[in-house]
Amino acid sequence: MDDKKDLDKKERLLAALDQGMVMIHLDARRPGVLVPASLRNESHLRLNLSYRFDPPDLTVGEWGVRSTLSFSGSRFKVAVPWSALFAIASHVTKESWMYLEDMPPELLQQAPGARPAPQPAPTPVPAAAGERPRTMLREVPCEPHDEAPSAPPPPEVPPEGPKDDSPPPRRGHLRLVK
Repeated sequence: MDDKKDLDKKERLLAALDQGMVMIHLDARRPGVLVPASLRNESHLRLNLSYRFDPPDLTVGEWGVRSTLSFSGSRFKVAVPWSALFAIASHVTKESWMYLEDMPPELLQQAPGARPAPQPAPTPVPAAAGERPRTMLREVPCEPHDEAPSAPPPPEVPPEGPKDDSPPPRRGHLRLVK
């Protein structure tokens, strides 16, 4: 492991994976990144990781992260070195960690604090055909909630009892084949 930053990434990712599904944010153009060819030029690629994915070959090691993931129904063995990973977000706890020094420059330029003075809103420009809209990460402050949300009132039942006009439940679309 190269430095404390990589060790921190590894520890945070492992702790988040222990809770459940995690999304990693990476620059797929960095050296050592192995992703499907259609995604290799992505400056902000997001991948979901979980110990529950099949096959269970998720490896978080000294070098980085390796796992077989599904892309449009096809399996692909991905490899992400720590230097390419710039954010970790837990789907379960809603916590996220960003590593600005590893973030792609074009995303840093979009950051709210990156501009010296406020600028007028840009005129919307239609995206070129086949181009995907870009997203950016930004910190969103949250206000603490002192009170628990109140429970909704129970539904009123007519005096003659509940009526069930709904159709009978349908069978599930999955079945067990032995």
